[in-house]
Amino acid sequence: MEHTTIAIKKDLKEKIMEFATKKESYSDVIERLLESAKERQLHDLLFNGKGFIPIKQAMAEARKKWPKSK
Repeated sequence: MEHTTIAIKKDLKEKIMEFATKKESYSDVIERLLESAKERQLHDLLFNGKGFIPIKQAMAEARKKWPKSK
């Protein structure tokens, strides 16, 4: 897997590592947080303030929001 270097503020680095378990890299933590954020967005989409939406509509909106990677 190819790696890159990104610049972040020191306080953000510390905040990221608050979510880390032992032996987790920054990449592991960020990947896990992004997956959690996607799950939360899907939850919010399915259980919007108006109540439930039909599964077909939810799937269509999810496909628009998260197209499959090539």
